Amino acid sequence: MSSESFNASVFLVDRHLEAGHGDRIAITGPAGTLTYAQLADHVARFAAGLRTMGVRPEERVLLVMSDRPETAITILAVMRMGAVAVPVSTMYNPTELATLIRDSRARVVVATPEFAPAVREAVRSAPDVAVLVLIDPPPAEETTPVCLWSDVLESGRAAALPYDTWRDSPALWLYTSGTTGAPKAAMHRHGAVREVYEGYGRQVLGIRPDDRCFSVARLFFAYGIGNSLFFPLAAGATAVLDPARPTPAGVAARVIEERPTLFFAGPTFFAALLASDTPAGAFQSVRLAVSAGEALPAEIHRRFTEHFGVDIIDGLGSTEALHIFISNHPGRVRPGSSGTVVPGYEAKLLDDSGAPVKDGEPGHLYVRGESVANGYWCRTATTRQVFQGEWLRTGDTYIRGEDGFYQCLGRSNDMIKAGGIWVSPMEVEARLLQHESVGECAVVAYIDEDGLEKPVACVVSAPGRTVDAGELIGFCREGLASFKRPREVLVLDELPKTATGKIQRVVIRQIAADLLGKAGG
Repeated sequence: MSSESFNASVFLVDRHLEAGHGDRIAITGPAGTLTYAQLADHVARFAAGLRTMGVRPEERVLLVMSDRPETAITILAVMRMGAVAVPVSTMYNPTELATLIRDSRARVVVATPEFAPAVREAVRSAPDVAVLVLIDPPPAEETTPVCLWSDVLESGRAAALPYDTWRDSPALWLYTSGTTGAPKAAMHRHGAVREVYEGYGRQVLGIRPDDRCFSVARLFFAYGIGNSLFFPLAAGATAVLDPARPTPAGVAARVIEERPTLFFAGPTFFAALLASDTPAGAFQSVRLAVSAGEALPAEIHRRFTEHFGVDIIDGLGSTEALHIFISNHPGRVRPGSSGTVVPGYEAKLLDDSGAPVKDGEPGHLYVRGESVANGYWCRTATTRQVFQGEWLRTGDTYIRGEDGFYQCLGRSNDMIKAGGIWVSPMEVEARLLQHESVGECAVVAYIDEDGLEKPVACVVSAPGRTVDAGELIGFCREGLASFKRPREVLVLDELPKTATGKIQRVVIRQIAADLLGKAGG
């Protein structure tokens, strides 16, 4: 047990008031602006309101919320009063949300208006939910007890003192499919918030109080919550939050209007910006761009830097480590590389037998550092597989050069990372097999012309049926979160298999690459 009192919310907010910086802008954007003094007041009052509702320390509070001041306040208030904030993807459908709500045992769920209908449907299948907190009033026929977000804030007039948490107290759960399939919650400590700031935020980004941070990755991502909450608030800087769904045109307009100095996105979005009509001068205010979520192809780095005049530092992180642990550095960028180990972390490459590999030889990547999660909630076997002593097995295969730069060779398994988000082929295959026209299927990754991974479905039609590619993609979109849908459907006469009947995914990936390469040519 750690005897050091430490609360991540106090670290991020209260200490700036104590330093006399309450008038600085903490959060801004189209949904509202708050100074640090206003943010501190709202966080303390909302924490008190949650206590009044009966939320107890170490209970989970699940959030399905867009990026706006209320979301930041809710996360910070939950941590302040000793409970556990669980922001989850806003891309999930009601069935998927219900699964996460039940898994987390959350009794309180908070939603912004865009996602309230899906959440209201989800909680009907989650009997543990006692209260649904909404920004806007619900329909009259709502069956789950509802509180308005503003009423929770108002009920906390006597602002609560922070709960006496320690560095090792639970603070945040982030759900991830990670390297092992079904969503599971990585459990993070209060102390991890300071660790990712000290290592990456301060020593790699060099973030300053005059910085303005704008992230395409949302707050429910480990990448996004660091970019838009932990780093700017820890430094006394400003976070730009935009609740709108990110599009190249919308993001470019926000960058021009809000003039951020640090811009965060993933390779897919950098490619989308290059393919759009975004003016070359749109990023004049940005001193540094950051990429993570999947490896940034060197060609996208070159084209973006040349067109917009802003350098990108690519890095590797994970939900399990809370943020980036290998990264390029400003002024020391090697395109096509993930960079070097971030201060505060160690990395090693091991072969299949667990022996270290030499520089220049491929190996499975392991990392350790103080921000690594305690494990997965209620997933003992998977926790033991991924969290091995002090070391986290990332599921990536890398090569380390003699100069310490790491280069990604891909995943050590068959998971697909589309747009920076893990996709389980088995989950997509299960959905495809529900369609009457599909007899067999395999979902694999295809590397497009920009070097980015896309899910591709290779299917064998059911007897007497004809496969319609567009219909199948729509069928997946209806039954799964949109990012999980296959981008292409290829119809094959049969799926290649081993002598024991196992699908040969390596062969299928090559078939898909050959067919799509010919189609593209």
